[in-house]
Amino acid sequence: MKKPMPTSNNSFPVVAVTELTHRYGDRIALNRVNLAVQRGEIFGLLGPNGGGKTTLFRILSTLMTPSAGSVRIFDHDVITERNAVRCKIGVVFQSPSLDKKLTVLENLRHHGHIFGLHGAELRQRIDELLQRFSLTERADDLTEKLSGGLRRRVEIARGLLHRPELLLLDEPSTGLDPRARREVGDYLEELRDRDGVTALVTTHIMEEAERCDRIALLDRGQLVALEKPSTLKDRVGGDVISIRAHDCDRLRTQIENRFSIKAGIVDRTIRIEQTRGHEFVPALVEAFPGEIEAISVGKPTLEDVFIKLTGHRFDEVEA
Repeated sequence: MKKPMPTSNNSFPVVAVTELTHRYGDRIALNRVNLAVQRGEIFGLLGPNGGGKTTLFRILSTLMTPSAGSVRIFDHDVITERNAVRCKIGVVFQSPSLDKKLTVLENLRHHGHIFGLHGAELRQRIDELLQRFSLTERADDLTEKLSGGLRRRVEIARGLLHRPELLLLDEPSTGLDPRARREVGDYLEELRDRDGVTALVTTHIMEEAERCDRIALLDRGQLVALEKPSTLKDRVGGDVISIRAHDCDRLRTQIENRFSIKAGIVDRTIRIEQTRGHEFVPALVEAFPGEIEAISVGKPTLEDVFIKLTGHRFDEVEA
């Protein structure tokens, strides 16, 4: 059962981004982005590397001043009210930021001091988080001796020391194996359901985005969609059929003329959206014997949504 959300100061979203723009010289990293994050949700920023996620994350975490537009967190401006914002957010960066030569306990203790925690209050809070993240037996281990998944647990625990209302995580699953990725998702859901913590996650990993309550899809600095993952996938018109052929342009034209449907080409692959696609595949193979090298059919994914909305794959942008 979800923990009831606070009832005070609920007239504004946790995060409100308005006409946000940022430039690096002549390059536009964010182009008039508008979005809002509501209390008690896990919100994902999904996009390829270079899509604008990290720039937006740095602005949200008060580390960067945008070129134009505004961002308010708990109704505080991230530029003019930085200290008020920092008291309410916890930040987990993509790059490891633990001191490898300190133990888990020492890392947490020093971070607590930064936020003014001392004595019995700090010890109690550290003990709670060590137990919460199953780290009690590893408290005296040097962090350099920990696995990637364990280090991520310590990073998240550290970000929660001062009881933030908003947790910002930049690519939290990067470099982790599938099991450790699932654990990170489990922890975020527990924080949302048990403690009412709002989480904002940047990611380029589809599995991670699927577990978010809502996601904002970013491509080359543009916000191209903002919905629940299931709602986004519903935008794809049925199953996705992918066809490999020697001459994709010619075969696509033939398919469109023969069946009066729309087909596209992405990364030298013909793509068709078709209801009950598995029933349509035999007709395709029969109509064009010898021309189809490979064919597959599957339910829509967030990758398919990205392709439909942008016309290219994630890895094309990253390249």
